[in-house]
Formats: sequence, structure tokens, C-alpha cells
Amino acid sequence: MSTQPHRLFTSEEYLAIERDTELKHEFYLGEIFAMGGATEPHNQITFNLATELGALLKNRECRAYVNDMRVKVSASGLYTYPDAVVTCEQPRFEDDELDTLLNPQMIIEVLSDSTEKYDRGKKFAHYRRVESLREYVLVSQDRPLVEHYARQDDGHWLLTVANGLEATVELPTVDCRLRLADVYAKVEFPPEESAGA
Repeated sequence: MSTQPHRLFTSEEYLAIERDTELKHEFYLGEIFAMGGATEPHNQITFNLATELGALLKNRECRAYVNDMRVKVSASGLYTYPDAVVTCEQPRFEDDELDTLLNPQMIIEVLSDSTEKYDRGKKFAHYRRVESLREYVLVSQDRPLVEHYARQDDGHWLLTVANGLEATVELPTVDCRLRLADVYAKVEFPPEESAGA
């Protein structure tokens, strides 16, 4: 039994398809991958991040984008959609469509059961190849926990964890801090399992 050869796409074909659909897809090594929908907590956290970043950056040169700003990792060829992305540099885009950012300085991903392993592993490996990237922030959706990775001068990444609604996370690229109480406003967490269960 023969199988049909797997069709690979060029980045130009991918962008043409992506710009003509309401759905979002990642692209890597000629393959197009559909992105799943988000849960209510994921959407609420993303909305809260957008609200807080908008307020914090209102009078600064920085720009924040959520959900629909595609980012290209030029070094590896990955195209993806972070939950939030910030740049304090003049934004650089792949072309005149202004929908594919090349120079993010901070990327925020809200973790879900289906993406957590990817966001922590392979996706972060891609993001580390973005020369402009200074901060990578992972936001849990099932408990008030934010993991902040900051690129050090020697190229290593330093992890800082903010845990609990009273905690804050420092964002040095934009010289401000996020309160977890604001990030998780209106989010209901699943009940914690008892130790004896």
C-alpha cells in the first residue's frame, strides 16, 4: 500500500494561507499546524495581561500585542502566536503586512494542559534563538504562579518564580512589575486535591 507524499509549504505559501483564514496556525519546516482554542481561564488571564500591559506601557515607547501578532523566529523558521509579546525597540516586521513581528523583547505564554510541555521545551528552545528576546514569561492557568526567565549578559537564562496572589513579577525590559492579583483577576481555580486523596 502506498501513501501520498506529505505536502510541504514555503513560508510564502503559509503566510498567504494564514492571511486568508480566521484560524491560526504555526508553521515550521514546511508544515502547518492548527492551533487549538483556549479555555475561559486562559482567555481571562490573557485579557488581564493585555489590560495590565496596556496600562503599564501607556506612556512608554514599548508596544504590546496579544493573541493575533505572529512572531517569526528567523534563526529556526518557526512562525507562532504568543499569548502576549512586547517590544520596546522600533518594531520590525517581515513585510509590509505588519503582522509578523521579528524583534520581540518579551514573550508571555499562558500555559494549558495541551501546550505546557511544548511551551517549556521546544518552543522555548526556538524563542531563545531570537536575539532581541530578553524575557520569557510562563503563566499558569490553574493556580497563581508565574515563571519569569530573564536572559543574562552571558546568554544564560535566570528563572524567578512568583507564587500566590500577593506576589509580583518584575519585568526589567519594560521597567515595571505585574501583580499576580491583577493577572488572575476573575479567574476561578480548580479545588486543590487533598493530600489524603
